[in-house]
Amino acid sequence: MLDVVVFFFLLGVFARLVKSDLRLPEALYETLSIYLLLAIGLKGGIELSKQPLAALAPQVLACMALGFAIPFALYPLLRTLRLAGVDAAALAAHYGSVSVVTFAVATAALARQGIPYESHAALWVAVMEAPGIVAGILLARWSQRGGTGRRMDWRELAHDVLFGKSVLLLLGGLLIGAVAGEAGTAPIKAVFVDPFKGVLALFLLELGLVAGARLAEVRRFGAAVVVVGIVAPPLLALAGALVGWALGLSTGGIAILATLAASASYIAAPTAMRIAVPEANAALSITAALGITFPFNIVVGIPMYIAFAKAISP
Repeated sequence: MLDVVVFFFLLGVFARLVKSDLRLPEALYETLSIYLLLAIGLKGGIELSKQPLAALAPQVLACMALGFAIPFALYPLLRTLRLAGVDAAALAAHYGSVSVVTFAVATAALARQGIPYESHAALWVAVMEAPGIVAGILLARWSQRGGTGRRMDWRELAHDVLFGKSVLLLLGGLLIGAVAGEAGTAPIKAVFVDPFKGVLALFLLELGLVAGARLAEVRRFGAAVVVVGIVAPPLLALAGALVGWALGLSTGGIAILATLAASASYIAAPTAMRIAVPEANAALSITAALGITFPFNIVVGIPMYIAFAKAISP
């Protein structure tokens, strides 16, 4: 059975399809996203405070390498689907980066099934956000070689990628949790830990409304966006699961890394691509990432990735 939070997402999609007047205030959506990013970071930081950092270095490097490699692996496939070079690069960057909410749904599913996972998994999310974006930008510049692509302010881009909302809140939460530890964060546990799943459910309701609106655009982009949105995630999940297996992660850890590899960013990547590759079709990337891949992952993908992690775990 699906985790209860997924039903909130499906409710949002249904509300949009039947043209309901259901809406969440924009300010509430922004507040919920800030809360989730901070809460995920804090939880990971608390667990990070209990572990030697040197032991985590191989995992950090492997996650960064995986995020950087995904756009290079996807780019030839996207070009085969007759996407323009800059569009293929921008879309590949979205899949190289990660979805924090997909991660949250995966951890909720694992907790519901009683499957333990590495308590510092939020660290993997934080270090996988930027490398895929950088790889996508490099691919876009490569596709524009000899063209008239505008010069880019790399310092502005670095600032946006490293200090944008999602990365800043995740890393900030990690740092606060790591410094304060479990005892130091105990006074705010009732705010950032206990209500987490309820807040996630509300956020997924809003994302269901957004994704439902995006479904109408699938026809506009044709079969290519459907192929990418549904076929790419399981293939990328397989790569993530194998990396997790090679690192010796637990069953839950393998499932989470598979989920992160399969997910697509719809917060950090669109902002960075808008600055770095304004020529790319932003609507195409958002439709694939949020309108197709996100629903696929939380309804079908995550249970599949957990089952595969169980199958390959020692």
